[in-house]
Amino acid sequence: MPELDQAPDVCCIHVNSLRPMTNKKGWITIHRSKQAAEAAPVIIRLTDYGAQPDSEQDTQPAMTRAIQAASQISGPVVLDCAQGRYHFYPHEAIQAPYYISNTASEEENPDITKTIGLRLKGMDGLKLEGNDSLFIFHGKQTMLLLDGCTNVEICNLRTDYDRPTVTEMTIVEKGSSYFDASVHPDSCYEILNGQLAWVGAGWSFMNGPMQTYDPLRNTTWRMDNWLEQAKNVEEIEPRLLRFHFDFSPDVGLGHVLQNRDGLRDQVGVLITECSDVTFANVGLHFMHGLGVVGQFSRNLTFRRMNMTPRIETRRTVAGFADFLHLSSCGGKVVVEDSRFIGSHDDSINVHGTYLRIIERMGENSVKVRFMHPQTYGLPAFYPEDVIEFVRAGSLTTYAVNQVVGVQRLTAREFILTLAHGLSEDIGSQDVIENTTWTPEVEIVNNYFARVPTRGILVTTRRKVWIANNVFERMHMSAILVAADAKSWYESGRVEDVTITGNHFIECGSEEYPVISIAPENEEMDEGLPVHKQVIIQNNQFETSSSVMLLCAKSTSGLVFTSNEVVRVDGGDLLSCIEDFVHVTACTEADIQGNTVSNRAKT
Repeated sequence: MPELDQAPDVCCIHVNSLRPMTNKKGWITIHRSKQAAEAAPVIIRLTDYGAQPDSEQDTQPAMTRAIQAASQISGPVVLDCAQGRYHFYPHEAIQAPYYISNTASEEENPDITKTIGLRLKGMDGLKLEGNDSLFIFHGKQTMLLLDGCTNVEICNLRTDYDRPTVTEMTIVEKGSSYFDASVHPDSCYEILNGQLAWVGAGWSFMNGPMQTYDPLRNTTWRMDNWLEQAKNVEEIEPRLLRFHFDFSPDVGLGHVLQNRDGLRDQVGVLITECSDVTFANVGLHFMHGLGVVGQFSRNLTFRRMNMTPRIETRRTVAGFADFLHLSSCGGKVVVEDSRFIGSHDDSINVHGTYLRIIERMGENSVKVRFMHPQTYGLPAFYPEDVIEFVRAGSLTTYAVNQVVGVQRLTAREFILTLAHGLSEDIGSQDVIENTTWTPEVEIVNNYFARVPTRGILVTTRRKVWIANNVFERMHMSAILVAADAKSWYESGRVEDVTITGNHFIECGSEEYPVISIAPENEEMDEGLPVHKQVIIQNNQFETSSSVMLLCAKSTSGLVFTSNEVVRVDGGDLLSCIEDFVHVTACTEADIQGNTVSNRAKT
């Protein structure tokens, strides 16, 4: 891009009350390049609207003015943020209602209003250039929200929370009935009647999920909450606490205890009903609630993402729940050259949503319902979408139709008018999948670590390419292909998955295979598979003899070839590949050409 400050000609835009403190007539001068063509982007500078980098002032009002000014410009726009540190407080943040997939039920969080730091609504052709700035958010906020945008790029930006809603403390001493913990400087607390309460700006909690981080093995896992089991807590000195028990607590010196309340009332980033959105060189160093959520959006690219704690904070947590959660998206999803370290749930989850068929309303209309408590209120269907009718018991398709009309009855129920008549044998638990909103997925050259659950979950019928990634010590499966119509209602089947060139380092357990193809169908028939064509080739597995590499169920065209298996538990005898692979109700499976060797564990 040419240097715009040198341009003699300017473009003036009147912004009335949105103007920065510049000229007396209320006009903003937007410099254009001397050589710029008509399509060259207009530059909007955040500092022109009152933002002061590296100050403690609230950037929210200035950012809102700058975004509104950018929205008035036809054509490409760059919102340029001078390098520095910017603070966003909740007091003047945007308050707006949004339904978000996989977050909280009506009972958990009846108020769907989000507190939004930056909202881009209906923007087309915007580039938010961060220049490696750091945006710090106070209180509970959805940091960035894109609603109905097209051709938007977010780049060269870092975000973090001033006080993360996952608290941290390190075990520094332990005895027969107590342990001492040093509280991280970014975690605040009170002791009330001998019990510990975590506190932040506008929030507090005493109970909730906990997990442990072992810095020596660079791994985390879920556990019972020690705080809920303590008889009482005393403060030995500021930020040094002693927890007393009726038993001997099994804790490790140097381990970090991470605690949260479990309520996903905000998300890190929401992308809803957008298309062609790119995040490039973006660090999301803490996200409250679900992380980056994309829903009913097309063509999403995440390149060089840094979802890890900032090194200078010495924190160990970057995500309250999933890092990247894409529900009912379309087009192509690309995730590449990124780091996912320190979450409290899955790193990447790509899926659709089954809605249950509640009632036949006529010859070609049907009532359907969102079933999982934490997913509702989404658009779900648009006219011309293609849908499939799916047996709940077998998860197999028995009819295809097209939506011509959508009537929303409530946040959970819709009546769909269809192009063709309904099947006569709809089961009482059967579901519908919207197959139009199923993306192609490419996940390459990424690193996953300190994840207590799974690295990647994916259920989409379009091409999936998972290549050249490193998965380090996932406590559950590194990759899971599921689909279910009774629990999470996350659809649907896969038809073209390739897993190649990946390095799996001590992932899984006796309960969880490294790669799991596990549709939750109760009725199995080899002639009616749920999933098709899953190819697992040229990967390296470092594992122990007690961990299965692959468990697959109800899958046809399964290929597991040319993989290298290295046993790291120091066994004397080589194992054969059959000791590591288990298949159930699978047809046309090709399992050959794999090697197994031993290596002493260090």
